Amino acid sequence: MSDSDLTLLRRPFVFMRHGETPMNAQGLICGVTDVPLSALGEAQAKSAEWLQRKRWSLVACSGLRRAQHTAQLALPNQSAQPFNGLNERDWGALELRPLDEQTPYEVTPPEGESWPAFCRRVLEAMNRILARHELPLIVAHSGVYRVIRALQTGTPHGPRIANAQPVLIEPVADGWTMNEIKENWIEQR
Repeated sequence: MSDSDLTLLRRPFVFMRHGETPMNAQGLICGVTDVPLSALGEAQAKSAEWLQRKRWSLVACSGLRRAQHTAQLALPNQSAQPFNGLNERDWGALELRPLDEQTPYEVTPPEGESWPAFCRRVLEAMNRILARHELPLIVAHSGVYRVIRALQTGTPHGPRIANAQPVLIEPVADGWTMNEIKENWIEQR
């Protein structure tokens, strides 16, 4: 990210990508297209039900139903608050095209959202959440995770985050740590 004003409040949080969708399974770009979870995606979300053993300061999710449904399945006893700022990037004319047609993240897709605008939107939503809540759980999209990763590594490039795999993101002296967490993490907190 080149904008020096794009920063994330230095507070810990847990991030989880939504479960698989039919578009994920078919290798299609699925930004703002509002699609449901696949049967596998529902099972992935349910496999994270151990997260409900923690009382989260906030369960936040994007405004898209795949993230909302993932949060509902993983945490059936806690309601999730949608934040449209956490929605996936608008890929414009590339929506529902094969992933191999996707432009590099820094390139604005035809009729789509620019990388700087996407980063700004995501970081504004995240900062609103982090300013008010201690250790929230955020359920969103791989693009949102790429914004967070860019803060840590300087680039959004790298492997996609797995579906429904919680990651603890914490500030450290020289940046951020990003570590997958498993069920025993709840007992350690």
